[in-house]
Amino acid sequence: MRFQTHLVPATLERRYKRFLADCTLDDGTQVTAHVANPGSMLGLADPGQRIWLEPNDDPKKKLKWAWRLVDHGGGHFTGVDTGAANRVLKDAITAGEVAGLAGYDTVRPEVKYGENSRIDFLLTGAGRPDTYVEVKSVTLSRRPGLAEFPDSRTARGAKHLGELAAMAGQGHRAVMLYLVQRTDARTVTLAPDLDPAYAEAFARAGASGVETLALGCAISPDGIDLGQPLPFRGP
Repeated sequence: MRFQTHLVPATLERRYKRFLADCTLDDGTQVTAHVANPGSMLGLADPGQRIWLEPNDDPKKKLKWAWRLVDHGGGHFTGVDTGAANRVLKDAITAGEVAGLAGYDTVRPEVKYGENSRIDFLLTGAGRPDTYVEVKSVTLSRRPGLAEFPDSRTARGAKHLGELAAMAGQGHRAVMLYLVQRTDARTVTLAPDLDPAYAEAFARAGASGVETLALGCAISPDGIDLGQPLPFRGP
């Protein structure tokens, strides 16, 4: 997935109201950027953080900048746009590039299921059970090399695990896919200290037959591409 316009480096001044960030460009210009991330962004939104913004000239958009990356130095980045995860995976799954999710005839995004929910991807194919794939973007890391999910309490995430378990109980295939949008992670796990209810829901889902996949990303100011599978370690 290529960024639509060239990213511009900046310094984060503050993130507020979840979806807004005041930033300073390298030439000293003060701008406000949209933050496409409803989570806590724990460890990513500290003032003084080196970040990358995407400019736009769309007259329909109120803000002319969007925060896309955190720059950790040493060539490592974190993608903060949670919606990028599905955009990266849609092309990769359709092209059969995701191990364990290849060979399906159709890949349909945002299909209604469960109780007022939409599954991120529904994969169907002749002679194969329908496969429900729920995607979560992982950006938290509190220990070197270890990515964690979630970064705050997520009742919605626990609900999705319950609905995946219900699909598995009906004979379908159900997959919880964690896409790690940071290049310094080598292993993925849960953060039960931040959301014990989610960890409990994960355990119940696993016992019901829900599978877990974890994938990394290759990230640069040019774009975000699917990386290699990462080992998932239970909490």
